[in-house]
Amino acid sequence: MFVGEAPGFHEDQQGYPFVGQAGKLLDRLLGGIGLARADVYVANVLKCRPPGNRDPAPDEIESCERHLFRQLELVEPRLVATLGNFATKLLSGKPHGITRVHGAPQTATVGGRTVTLYPLFHPAAALYTPAMLRTLEEDFARIPGLLSREPEAPPAPSATVIPLPVRAPNPAPPADVQLDLF
Repeated sequence: MFVGEAPGFHEDQQGYPFVGQAGKLLDRLLGGIGLARADVYVANVLKCRPPGNRDPAPDEIESCERHLFRQLELVEPRLVATLGNFATKLLSGKPHGITRVHGAPQTATVGGRTVTLYPLFHPAAALYTPAMLRTLEEDFARIPGLLSREPEAPPAPSATVIPLPVRAPNPAPPADVQLDLF
């Protein structure tokens, strides 16, 4: 599964993610590793285009994230490749920017599943900075190997765990009470 930022002009017009120039480059990058668009699921953090194609606002991300998490739950991916800063920060739960973490797989729990989260530069970055294409190709080349391995268990939370009080088990119902289970 690939997760981008938000629909651009063409995506907003057609109602599908990554159909513009960045989508064409994504298709080419997928082809370079033996995959086609039909082999992957592509989504965005935001489900509609921000005015003026500006960066997503925190309240917009918050409004749309439940839809993305539902997509993750339904698709059940083993690998989630985040495309750019917004998807990476949201799904990793960490503030690290894409420049720092691209190409470094990590284990994360997203949509209630343990997955390999794989941060990548957004394909649009290579459209604006052609030298970035080589980095994207190198990072994409690692995807087949990541798909062939199982994700590791997520790290244990570092917070202190406070045990809940133990409650007595529910007593059995009286003999004269009938329980309907359906």
